[in-house]
Amino acid sequence: MALAIFDLDDTLIDGDCASLWSQEMARLGWVDGDSFLQRDRELMALYAAGKLAMEDYMTFSLSPLVGRSAEEVAHVVEPFVENIIEPLIHSDACTCLAQHRAIGNRVLIISASGVHLVAPIAQRLGVEHVLAIELEQQHGGYSGRTQGVLTYREGKVSRLLEWLQQHNESLDGAYFYSDSRNDLPLLQKVSKPHAVNPDNVLREHAEQAGWPILHWR
Repeated sequence: MALAIFDLDDTLIDGDCASLWSQEMARLGWVDGDSFLQRDRELMALYAAGKLAMEDYMTFSLSPLVGRSAEEVAHVVEPFVENIIEPLIHSDACTCLAQHRAIGNRVLIISASGVHLVAPIAQRLGVEHVLAIELEQQHGGYSGRTQGVLTYREGKVSRLLEWLQQHNESLDGAYFYSDSRNDLPLLQKVSKPHAVNPDNVLREHAEQAGWPILHWR
């Protein structure tokens, strides 16, 4: 039995859940739609170019949650996942998840999005184990700050190594599926890296390294 690790955004789903959540917050009236979404696009362009400081994005994207309880946010995230995210799940991703379960592999989603989004999406996908950016809570509500190591770039590796120790797991024979150059640190750590609908930098690296390149729909 091996570990099958999946990135979430633009890998399992056709889109980025954090940006889609920004659009949802604009619809809810939690943010000034035009200016907030413009800033979201600017920051996500930096992410795509491999130049984003994730701390900057999280400070920005969590600001509308300050003072809101986890229950209040979860109440809104649930229909968001059902109505917006579920139609974006790649059918090929579901097939791959099922194949790993069928042979007894343990499935883990690791994402650079907030756990308030990633955990309910993982639940919808039937995935128990999740590593995502953790959110700080104070006085019964979100503080707008993260806590712990961010699951981004090398942070994915360090958080995963900690998880492996806690769950008595190893990377022997492990798979990792991702679309992004930002995940190269983890892709290079596993036995069986897979590039899924990769960006240009990851595609070039995968071609040179002989990694499988998958086209999920």
